[in-house]
Amino acid sequence: MANPFIFAASPNQSGLVYDMIEVTTNDSTDNVGANNIAIGLYIETGGDVVFLNVDGNERTVTVPDFHTLTCSVKRVKSTGTTATGIHALVVG
Repeated sequence: MANPFIFAASPNQSGLVYDMIEVTTNDSTDNVGANNIAIGLYIETGGDVVFLNVDGNERTVTVPDFHTLTCSVKRVKSTGTTATGIHALVVG
């Protein structure tokens, strides 16, 4: 499933997370799985997370250790991101 934020028929209507994909931060390439938009991130070691949401808007948040960040995410950027152990939560 490419984008769970487009409200059409999809393979996972339950809203449950299907998989966690390890994220390698990148400033220029979407990195939450092939053709995915994540429904959130799980962060093992807290710090700043800089990401682009489904609309391409950049957001920066500071999170604690072992935090689940619920928001659409298509890219986690390297510049400004200090948190580590980042995993994308995908539904399809």
